[in-house]
Amino acid sequence: MALQLFKISDVLVESPVTSITFSSIPQGYTDLIIKTSIRSTYASASPGFYLSFNGSTSTFTGKYIQGNSSTVISGSENRYGGQAAGGEATVNTFSNDEIYIPNYTSSNYKSYSSDSVSENNASAAGSAFITLIAGLWSTTSAITSITIDLPTNRIINTNSTFTLYGIL
Repeated sequence: MALQLFKISDVLVESPVTSITFSSIPQGYTDLIIKTSIRSTYASASPGFYLSFNGSTSTFTGKYIQGNSSTVISGSENRYGGQAAGGEATVNTFSNDEIYIPNYTSSNYKSYSSDSVSENNASAAGSAFITLIAGLWSTTSAITSITIDLPTNRIINTNSTFTLYGIL
């Protein structure tokens, strides 16, 4: 059986915002994929962004491994979704992220994975990131809405895009 992607919704940020939300997600697919292209107004090269499911910011756990120019690090961070290109990143460069959420309608806990890259045309350590993330939302409710947001005082810039796909 061939898998098919169906575009559910897309968002083009036309003026800076603190978050975007996909609401009323149809429950007829097996899995979800979110593809993003994000730039932040925050001064650092690559601030992280976060996920919320059904308005919940609790019961998330996560692990990540990240290469940042010349160093590899790993750690734990709850709700971590990926990277956004920031103010120190090369002008007009956006991060690219793909978030995969399998079995989003099941009555089991919901796992997700993310593959994220934020590049920068600079030689300074810590100026570009490649991040792999594995997360778990320890709730049995079906996912009906997803919010992507940046931490306090960080803004999603104009021309960032977010596309939600369902998989059959």
